[in-house]
Amino acid sequence: MEKTLVAYFSASGTTEKVAKSLAKVAEADLHEIKPAQKYSDADLNWHDKQSRSSVEMADKSSRPAITDKLSNMGDYQTIFVGFPIWWYTCPTIINTFFESYDFSGKTVFLFATSGGSTVDKALKDLKASYPNINIKNGKLLNYASEKELKAFCGK
Repeated sequence: MEKTLVAYFSASGTTEKVAKSLAKVAEADLHEIKPAQKYSDADLNWHDKQSRSSVEMADKSSRPAITDKLSNMGDYQTIFVGFPIWWYTCPTIINTFFESYDFSGKTVFLFATSGGSTVDKALKDLKASYPNINIKNGKLLNYASEKELKAFCGK
């Protein structure tokens, strides 16, 4: 039987809620993409050009370190990767995640949360950065109902 994983990064808890609901509906394992250094409220202040998140997002080569890496990534065939939209795309920690594992033979679906942006630029950026990863599509799942989550994961 194919195994499914929902991996997510959440700075404020919004994406975490969606990820937990999606994992339940998809009957998937859940994995939090944890930064080695947790983000404080000051780090997330996008109005401050010197805040940690602003500096990371301005540097396309930024790869924030992650902790609690999966030792069994090879067990999964389908992976849902979730994140908040930052500066119209994915946080650079998502790049760290994609560069930390072998995604050969895996199918990846993206989901995101946002106060006003779409997932389109993140999908385009990640497909361009990782052409060898089978990234199928992406969907904004801010307040997704169980019905929407089932449709998204094919249940």
